[in-house]
Amino acid sequence: MALLPLWTSRELETVFDVKVVGGWNSYGVSIDSRTIEDGDLFFALSGPNFDGHTYVKKALDAGASAAVVSKYVDGVPKDIQVLVPNVMDALISLGKAGRARVDVPIIAVTGSVGKTGTKEALKAALSRYKKTHASVLSYNNDVGVPLSLARMPYDTEYGIFEMGMNHSGELEELVKLVRPDVAIVTTVELAHSEFFENVEEIADAKAEIFTSMNKGGIAIINRDNPHFDRLERKAKGAGVEKIISFGKHENADAKVLHHYFHDTCSCIIADIMGKTMTYKVGMLGFHWVMNSLAVLAAVDAVGADLGLSGLGLAELMPLVGRGRRDRIYYDLATEASFLLIDDSYNANPASMQAAILTLGECENSESGRKIAVLGDMAELGDQADALHAGLAPSLQDANVDRMFLVGQHMKMLADLINTEYSDIHVSYFNDKDALKRALLSDLHDGDIILVKGSNSNGMADIVKHMKALDQDQDMQAIGTR
Repeated sequence: MALLPLWTSRELETVFDVKVVGGWNSYGVSIDSRTIEDGDLFFALSGPNFDGHTYVKKALDAGASAAVVSKYVDGVPKDIQVLVPNVMDALISLGKAGRARVDVPIIAVTGSVGKTGTKEALKAALSRYKKTHASVLSYNNDVGVPLSLARMPYDTEYGIFEMGMNHSGELEELVKLVRPDVAIVTTVELAHSEFFENVEEIADAKAEIFTSMNKGGIAIINRDNPHFDRLERKAKGAGVEKIISFGKHENADAKVLHHYFHDTCSCIIADIMGKTMTYKVGMLGFHWVMNSLAVLAAVDAVGADLGLSGLGLAELMPLVGRGRRDRIYYDLATEASFLLIDDSYNANPASMQAAILTLGECENSESGRKIAVLGDMAELGDQADALHAGLAPSLQDANVDRMFLVGQHMKMLADLINTEYSDIHVSYFNDKDALKRALLSDLHDGDIILVKGSNSNGMADIVKHMKALDQDQDMQAIGTR
């Protein structure tokens, strides 16, 4: 069967209200010339420091079917250029058109922590049941959301969209595009506090996800979060007709009854809207227990099959930088190895606490140690030093043996550990290169090593160097073998 086009040139003519010279089909939408696939429609977005028109020819040479431009590019046939007044506005228009042409359940996900993981888990759960479209990676901002909508096939049966923010008003604009039937708030914690006076303001900003829901909308909110009542009031005030809660709380609609952690998964017994369910999540950590409750509450809310969704959750695999676990064999002669937990994609106080808790739940060998390699958390404003130092009790509770720290604010944590927590050996470094050298020279067989920090710190570079030690290149990530 021939692949059905995502958009045709004639459709774009109507969406953009412009004349399109050529006749062609597009099978995808892209804003990055480096990742073009055959048949993509390329949008030449521009910003203060770049001009997407510079990459139009590269995109077309790579297989793009056409390009959306605000000025014609020399040397490129005009019949594969769609001239519009503003390329970003055109992308938003295409996102709106993508949303308007489907009449299926749409789920939106936001929260201080767990947005991407919950979105991926929803995709894994619902894909078992029907054709499901979800935003990729962390495409959750003013560009990523309309792009994800524009990529949604017209025969989609479920749509899942992640929405993020670091300023008040951002979610309100994004939810106007998505118009969800179900909205999930994973949790509200102190994140992006540089832009907010307090966590209550963050809760209010997250509650913007309820403002443009479809009639009959359903809100799914963390019952254990201290801001549950605030979010519930906001949802009701926005006209949300049904509110579902999840968590450990005895009054939660989707609540965990028992949970067990194994090497590569979490096993859970839960009450989902009055239905007792036993299932497995292919991820480790209590935060994944909580994520799964929100997922299954949403599955039940849209009328999908809980049993099939549970099977989908069992097959869930961690994304790179988001808790992926790899066994690194650095000496094949002695079979010496360590377990690497790559949580390097990003960090805020809540996600850092969750990662430390997960490290504490891991069982290491007698010779191995629990090691935390941590970089600064960004966008915490005046509270940054105190929030970094505040990680100390969790590190002690997790029985962390060794710490390697880098970053201006991690210095506060290092000083506190050295002063008050003598059972944890800590080393502080001014730069990542010095940390890498010290870390790689201090490996023991059986170590469990967590790497985490905000994107701006480039902690993924440390992960890259640690993976380069692997002498058994055929070994797969834990959970795939």
